[in-house]
Amino acid sequence: MPMRKDPAKSSGAIYAKLFKRYAPFLSDSSPLKSPVKNLKIVDSTTISLFSDILKGVGRNPLNGKKKGGIKMHTMINALEDVPCLVRFSSAATHDHTFLKELNLEKDSFVVFDKAYNDYLQYLEWTLNDIYFVTRQKDNAVYKSIKEFDLADKTSNAVLKDELILVEKDTKSIQIRRVAYWDAEKEKVYEFITNNVEISPDQVADIYKHRWQIETMFKRLKQNFPLKYFLGDNQNAIEIQIWSALIVQLILLVIQRKVKRKWAYSNMVSVIRFYLMTYINLFKFLENPHKKWSELTSKPPDIQLKLFE
Repeated sequence: MPMRKDPAKSSGAIYAKLFKRYAPFLSDSSPLKSPVKNLKIVDSTTISLFSDILKGVGRNPLNGKKKGGIKMHTMINALEDVPCLVRFSSAATHDHTFLKELNLEKDSFVVFDKAYNDYLQYLEWTLNDIYFVTRQKDNAVYKSIKEFDLADKTSNAVLKDELILVEKDTKSIQIRRVAYWDAEKEKVYEFITNNVEISPDQVADIYKHRWQIETMFKRLKQNFPLKYFLGDNQNAIEIQIWSALIVQLILLVIQRKVKRKWAYSNMVSVIRFYLMTYINLFKFLENPHKKWSELTSKPPDIQLKLFE
């Protein structure tokens, strides 16, 4: 049988099949809560590489070699907490191009930071009843059309709720703008959305959930370090990243299935330590001290009963 020309796509296909199988379980067993139904979170993370593999961002430095990087554009479902869509590009690729890759259902919500700003994409989503929440760019040019009255139950953090008009490529786009005071950071955040039905506090709450994807990236990089690669070409690097994503998904399923509460990083460390030991993983994670004692103190024929 001839080898596939693009093994990285094969690794991505394996991940996609595993995700399809376990996504309903991850959603049903999720300890997380979402402010709205069907909330998707979009962001990217860059993994540093040498620039001769993938182009880096910015100009070449006067001294030394500029680092390149592979950018992993990602979308997660707020309840599943693992990527449901992944695309790779060089670090120099602009984030907003990823928005065209999203296959979003009607009435779904998607949240992302202002680096993804694309008014024409916002217009297309509005016409298809797909909603977004993001931050307004600092240099945004707009015209205020109407200011909404704030309901009595609206928090004092909401400073303004209004409808604005943005002109882009001869097209007029109406967008809702919410100014929100974050007392903890002592900063005003300006959010924009195309949904006028949810409350201004919900708009802010949806954007706060964007940090969930940052936590996912942190979990991936801390537990499956992506600093050293076995190959020196883009295909090999993508395979290694897909492998890390596959393991992350499987271990999250295991964490959700085990009744005993485990911190994800602690569970990964324990599994890594006993990776070459023949044990029933679920029984071991339920009571590691008892099962390890039985495994190491009883005769071989009794040990085998642990795995039946």
